[in-house]
Amino acid sequence: MTSLETAYPEVFVTNFHRRFTGVSATADAVLSQQTHRLNVRLVGQPLPSTPQAWPYRKALFRSRKAPQNRPFAIWHVRRNLEMSAALFVRDVLRYPIRIVFTSAAQRLHSRIPRALISRMDAVVATTSYAASLVPHIAAVIPHGVDIDRFTPADDRQAAWADLGLPGKHGIGIVGRIRHEKGTDYFVDALCRVLPERPDFTGVIIGRAMPTDATFEAELREKIRRHGLDDRIHFLGEQSRDRMPAIMRALSLLVASPRYEGYGMTPLEAMASGVAVVATDTGVYRSIIEPGKTGYVVEIGDNEALKQAIASITQHPERLHRMGTDAREAAVRQLSLEQEIRGYSEIYQRLWQGETFRN
Repeated sequence: MTSLETAYPEVFVTNFHRRFTGVSATADAVLSQQTHRLNVRLVGQPLPSTPQAWPYRKALFRSRKAPQNRPFAIWHVRRNLEMSAALFVRDVLRYPIRIVFTSAAQRLHSRIPRALISRMDAVVATTSYAASLVPHIAAVIPHGVDIDRFTPADDRQAAWADLGLPGKHGIGIVGRIRHEKGTDYFVDALCRVLPERPDFTGVIIGRAMPTDATFEAELREKIRRHGLDDRIHFLGEQSRDRMPAIMRALSLLVASPRYEGYGMTPLEAMASGVAVVATDTGVYRSIIEPGKTGYVVEIGDNEALKQAIASITQHPERLHRMGTDAREAAVRQLSLEQEIRGYSEIYQRLWQGETFRN
């Protein structure tokens, strides 16, 4: 066995959800860099950057002793079940661990999650508003984007052509096809804008769960009624490795959810040199500079969403300059490296004896 297999890890990162969700994606991004800096182990379901994950039972066994040169290990959790699992290790088995919870919720947690969060050793919020909704805040650390993985295209039109889609410019939305994600807002807006923009093509990147099949069918029927079957394409769910190439081929990303805890796709778009039009939820208003890197509109204001997309696509050269500005903003303010440093600081403060619980 390797020394990594036999050692007692400094940090355990949990991922108990079988499906690869937005929470999984942010955990994966952080973990992909943490493994180069700490003795860290993934617990639960594998992630793309860490295909080898320890089962919960093995993590329990390896938590019974403190890691070398540390007073305790840290369990970094992001979901209710993961909080409960870590609390069992700390409070029932009384093993030497501390628990860090990341909260991205932009609304008040329900009763049971609030009770669990109140027992965390440190809570990290992804936005200032999220921080106002939870106790034991150690820091506000925004999610970051991997600016080396998501990069601008050398030739955007060539990148778009490589996708085999019509037109010269792409307008995309990324995520599950469902009501909460506002896919219908996107379709409504493009049904009105695309007839005025013959060089633009819309793409919907993501899949509908069986429970949302009717919702997707209604969107397809609406597109058909508007005669835009060849202008708005459903690309389905794309692999993690494929997404950077698709993102950099777009000219505009639309993120129009009714609710978003954080929302990573605009960060990935900006890092790819793509301007963004978004609804006012998640972190969007704090990262998008109106008129410079994109626009933010109120949730449910379909006219404003349509007008923003129409305005930003009126002059493709200006749209692509906004994409350049978006890339600069992502490098300056939204990099994954800043998130990694933030978590490392919280871990160190805990190991040095700082207490965040009241």
